[in-house]
Amino acid sequence: MDRLFSPWRSKYIESFKIHDLKKQEAECVFCSALKSNDDKDRLVIHRGKLAFVIMNLYPYNSGHLMVVPNRHTAEFHSLTDAENAECMSLLQTAQKALIELSRPHGYNIGMNLGKAGGAGIDDHLHWHLVPRWNGDTNFMPILADIKMVSEDMDRQWEGLKKFFSANLSAGA
Repeated sequence: MDRLFSPWRSKYIESFKIHDLKKQEAECVFCSALKSNDDKDRLVIHRGKLAFVIMNLYPYNSGHLMVVPNRHTAEFHSLTDAENAECMSLLQTAQKALIELSRPHGYNIGMNLGKAGGAGIDDHLHWHLVPRWNGDTNFMPILADIKMVSEDMDRQWEGLKKFFSANLSAGA
């Protein structure tokens, strides 16, 4: 069996071992990004009134984005109608941005709830928007003979930030 080595994923996996050990002390990665004033360093694309868009630091594919409610909650059913509406609107805008900037052939849009549901970060809801290209394998590339679609994250951040700034007003 051939193996595809993705060393950036090991850093991601290790971060959860540390996070689990210090869960009581550690601040939520999404809350921390929201509080930060350095959007580029934290990969924040857009800040809305009730939700924000952030790039995934450990993407499954080039352009992997997340939409996150500002309010720290792990309970999907606890979202207000306004929070839910803004999250859905941001998912649509994020897809439009990826259409313009990357021209993917398809997408995975989803949310994992709880550790048993596959959530790596289970204490703060977030949706994943993963652009897909024909031949890139399934949700997470793990097989040989795949086409790797890659782009510099700084360049992606700049393009996405520009799109959101042109198409949404700050705080909207």
